[in-house]
Amino acid sequence: MKWCNYYGLIFMAVLMIPNTVYAIKCKNGFDGDYHNKSAEITEQISRYACFILMIFNIPYTWLGFWFSYGLIVYVVVNAVLVSAYCVIWIILWKKSGIVKALLLSILPSLTFIFSAVMIVSIPLFVFAVIFAVTHILISVKNVKSSCKTKIEEKV
Repeated sequence: MKWCNYYGLIFMAVLMIPNTVYAIKCKNGFDGDYHNKSAEITEQISRYACFILMIFNIPYTWLGFWFSYGLIVYVVVNAVLVSAYCVIWIILWKKSGIVKALLLSILPSLTFIFSAVMIVSIPLFVFAVIFAVTHILISVKNVKSSCKTKIEEKV
């Protein structure tokens, strides 16, 4: 792994499959009830930064694997995290709620953070933490907003 992380590219491609399917099946499906412009912008910037930094290693900002068999651990753990994301997405396709929101926001966040720690990428780690906080916040707030709306509709 010099400047291009092919494993990261594969993990990003697999992570994008459920999002692409969802975008095709549910037009305007990503638009939730919670609107905080600064959180949304921060989430999007950090999301795309994580995508880029998972695939491209910027010289002098990453050190590589810090123990022998690091690549094997990196591939196995990320494969488990990404597979879990896809399986949970399939299982919970028609469901909504806090469990789905948390699982589908925590798993990609863990993938980014774990990858950053394994290859010792400081920018990826910083953006991954920012992404995790904002993505989980927005996901949870959207679930709470939709639950509140549904309760109000019943009354």
